[in-house]
Amino acid sequence: MGGVGGSGRDGQAANGSDGTAGIGGNGGAGGRGADGVDGTQATEPGGDGGAGTNGGNGGNGGAAGSGGRNADGSASGFDGTQGNGGNGGDGGDGGAGYQGLNGVNLGDNGQEGGRGGAAGSGGNGGTGAVGGAGGNGGNGGNGGNGGEGRDGYDAARDANAEAGAHGGNAGDGGNGGAGGAGGTGGNGGASTAAGGAAGANGSGGNGGHGGAAGTPGDGGDGKSGDAAHVAGGNGGNGGNAGTAGAGGERGAAGTGGSAGTGNAGQEGLAGSGVTGVVGNGGNGGNGYDAGSDDHAAASTNGGNGGAGGNGGDRGNGGNGGHGGDGTAGAQGADGQNPGASGNAGGTGGSGGQGGAGGASGTQAGNAGSGGNGGHGASGGAGGKGNDGATGSFANGGTGNGGNGGNGGSGGQGGNGGDGGAAGALNNGSGSAGAQGAGGNAGSGGNGANPGDGGNGASGIATHTTGGNGGNGGNVGQAGAAGTAGVGSNGSGQAGTSGNAPAGVIVGNGGDGGAGYTPAPPATPGQTAANGGAGGNGGNGGDHGNGGNGGTGGNGADGADATTMQSGGGRGGNGGNGGTGGKGGLGGSVMGSDGEVGDGGNGGAGGAGATGEFGVNNGYGGTGGTGGNGGNAGGAAGQVGNGGTGGTGGDGADGVRGYNGGTGAQGGNGGTGGLAGTVGHGGVAGNGGAGGAGGTGAAGTVTYDNGQGGRGGAGGLGGNAGNGTGTAGNGGVGGDGGAGAHGQVGYNNGYGGNGGSGGTGGLSGTVGSAGQVGNGGTGGAGGDGADGQVGYNNGYGGNGGNGGAGGSAANSTGQAGAGGNGGNGGHGDDGQLGYNNGYGGNGGNGGNGGQNGSVGTAGPIVSSGGNAGDGGNGADGTLTANNSYGGNGGSGGNGGNAGAATGQAGSGGNGGTGGNGGAGRIDANNGYGGNGGRGGNGGNAGSIGTGGIGGNGAYGGDGGAGANGDIYRNNGTGGIGGAGGAGGDAGTSSPDASDGRGVTTQGSQNGDGGNGGVGGNGANGVSGVNGGSPGVGGAGGTAGAAGTGGSGGQAGSGGQAGVSGAPA
Repeated sequence: MGGVGGSGRDGQAANGSDGTAGIGGNGGAGGRGADGVDGTQATEPGGDGGAGTNGGNGGNGGAAGSGGRNADGSASGFDGTQGNGGNGGDGGDGGAGYQGLNGVNLGDNGQEGGRGGAAGSGGNGGTGAVGGAGGNGGNGGNGGNGGEGRDGYDAARDANAEAGAHGGNAGDGGNGGAGGAGGTGGNGGASTAAGGAAGANGSGGNGGHGGAAGTPGDGGDGKSGDAAHVAGGNGGNGGNAGTAGAGGERGAAGTGGSAGTGNAGQEGLAGSGVTGVVGNGGNGGNGYDAGSDDHAAASTNGGNGGAGGNGGDRGNGGNGGHGGDGTAGAQGADGQNPGASGNAGGTGGSGGQGGAGGASGTQAGNAGSGGNGGHGASGGAGGKGNDGATGSFANGGTGNGGNGGNGGSGGQGGNGGDGGAAGALNNGSGSAGAQGAGGNAGSGGNGANPGDGGNGASGIATHTTGGNGGNGGNVGQAGAAGTAGVGSNGSGQAGTSGNAPAGVIVGNGGDGGAGYTPAPPATPGQTAANGGAGGNGGNGGDHGNGGNGGTGGNGADGADATTMQSGGGRGGNGGNGGTGGKGGLGGSVMGSDGEVGDGGNGGAGGAGATGEFGVNNGYGGTGGTGGNGGNAGGAAGQVGNGGTGGTGGDGADGVRGYNGGTGAQGGNGGTGGLAGTVGHGGVAGNGGAGGAGGTGAAGTVTYDNGQGGRGGAGGLGGNAGNGTGTAGNGGVGGDGGAGAHGQVGYNNGYGGNGGSGGTGGLSGTVGSAGQVGNGGTGGAGGDGADGQVGYNNGYGGNGGNGGAGGSAANSTGQAGAGGNGGNGGHGDDGQLGYNNGYGGNGGNGGNGGQNGSVGTAGPIVSSGGNAGDGGNGADGTLTANNSYGGNGGSGGNGGNAGAATGQAGSGGNGGTGGNGGAGRIDANNGYGGNGGRGGNGGNAGSIGTGGIGGNGAYGGDGGAGANGDIYRNNGTGGIGGAGGAGGDAGTSSPDASDGRGVTTQGSQNGDGGNGGVGGNGANGVSGVNGGSPGVGGAGGTAGAAGTGGSGGQAGSGGQAGVSGAPA
């Protein structure tokens, strides 16, 4: 029969290339069957064809042998049958692909694996009496595995790398090779015999498996920053895995023979690949830590941390680097040029921002967690401001003190990395991976302490004003926390914000520099220079004290004139005192607050210069205003006192000139601070005293001498807080200065008016109210100048008004009393001249304070202050028309009682009129002054048991007219003052505790005051027409009866005053 086909040769594996296909050898043809023996019947069939070997086609069956022949050549037997066809050989297997090469350099990707070789086809069956079976197809070769990716460049471990270098990205893994296709099955051989069976078809070969994916590398770490490269390097990204190789295609079955249908072969199985492991992201480098670098410059910011690398498909994201610390702010430099301002202290460097965490991947398996954000660094401390430089004569200037530097803000914390998405499923099996949690946010850095303000420099010749003190610095802000990372498996924790510095360490304001005091001029008749103004004190920081204002410089003396005809130099004006710095606000946080700083004192005004022969001598400088006291914080801190106003400088004295300098006005006292509103209120500060007015300059030979200065007003008393603190008293008004005395000339100066007393502060409104402060007393008016030879001498100054008393609070506090009015100054006495000065009018008394209206009112409302007496008119010596006595001031009104049981205050008494001037020789001497009107009594309260109305005060007595010695028309006596009206009684109300509705008694009204006594007329001695007597004052009106319950008794009218006696 036919021979067997030869086997195919297996494909060869190639390094990184496809395998070669198998090759089958063909089977040999079957031998011819043996011929029959001549003469006999042929009995042996022909031989079968040989089977194909390993993929070769099977050989055809041998030809049938011929039947034997007779001797005569005729057939003697049957012919033999044909042999069966040989089977086809199996196809050879495909060769396997080699693994891909790994990455060589850092960050290289792995190479792809080789593809598996294709399988050989099966051989066809040989043709014969029975067809040969087709050979099976060979199996496809497996694909090669992908090569591994290399790790990224690790900058953090490279000693020669620059600071802040980024880490390298990792290489991806190589893809796996595809599997080879399976071989096709051989066709079955056809049968040549009638009804013979065809050969079976061969089965298809199996496909080869795909190669596994290559493993990737990890990302390299970033390197930390330094001074030249402050930011930390970013971490490298992790590599991704290669793709798994696809399976080979299955082989097709062989076709059946023509003489019958064979069975189709089975398909081969597809190959499967394996997914590789995935790389992680590298860590970000830390930012430059300037705070730890001894060579770092001040106010250097810390570097930002590097970002963490992103993870591969399933790898973890790298952590972000930490931000570096900022350095402290530098101290401000001194002023380099003369007069330059000191530089501000440097702001502390901001802390570096933390790097963001890396995101993770999206393949199957659990996603990596986001990296943590770096912490923000602490801010640097602010530098202290320097003192201003003192200027030189040539190019100077007075430097202001530098402001203290603010503390640096803390660095922002880094954001946490987001969690990765869940991985995809493979082949419908397994569970998806959980998503990663977000990273934690970094904490903010702490704020830093500030510096103090520098002191202002003193004034110099070319820049006379003192420098201002620098303001104290404020604390640095605390850094904000970073944002927490987001992830489906939970968010990261939020960072904490930074802290403010511990305690209440805040910068104080610097002191203002003193004003320059100039030297007297050397050139005769030259005008002298003014004194420089003092610098202002700096304001304190949040809790710091305000600096003191600088003292004003004195004006220089005017130079002497060379002759009587040449004018003397004008004296320089005194410098104004600097304003005191304002105290800082107290804290309002829990616990006991620190004490608030006091306002600085105003500087004193300099004295005016004295002129020798010339005119227009210098004025005294005005005193500086005292600084306001600081307000207390929200707890029990004590309020600062208002600063005292500076004293006004004296006017210059004229020696032989005239127009002596006016005395300067005294500075106002500072207002006391407000007490706190939480807990017990602190004690309010007292208002400062007003400065005294300066004395007018005295003239020697000429006239028009200076007026006395007006006394300064007293400061307002501070209000009490909303607890039990006592309100401050109003300051006392300054006295008016005396007018200049003329010796030979005339028109001498008037006395200055006295300053008004300050108003008392209000008491608090919560709890038990404190006592209200009293109004200050008005200053006395200055005396007019005495004339000796001339006339028209000065009037006496008016007395200052008394300050109003403070009102009581809504509880049991007592209202303050009104201040007394100052006395009027006396007119000057004329000796040879005439038209001498009038006496000054007395000041009005202050009004009494109002009592409280809630709860139990205070026991007694304070009375109105007494008015001052009028000054006496001047006595005439040789001339006529001497002056009138001054009118007495009106008494102050008594305070009204509150709405409960308090008693209303009495009105103040009117002042007594001054006496007219006495005439010696001439006529028309002065009238007596009119007496002042008495004050009205206060009204009683209107709720509960009404209090008693206050009594009207007595009217003042009229002054006596002047007596004439020789001439007539002597003065008329003054009119007596009218008595004050009595206070009305309060209304009553039903007694709330009495169920029968019985009403309480109305209170009693106050009596009207008595009228004043009229003054006596002047007595004539040698002349006629003595003065008329003064008219008595009218009696006061009685108060009305109360309206509630049983009305109280009406008060009686006052008694009219007695008329004066005739001359």
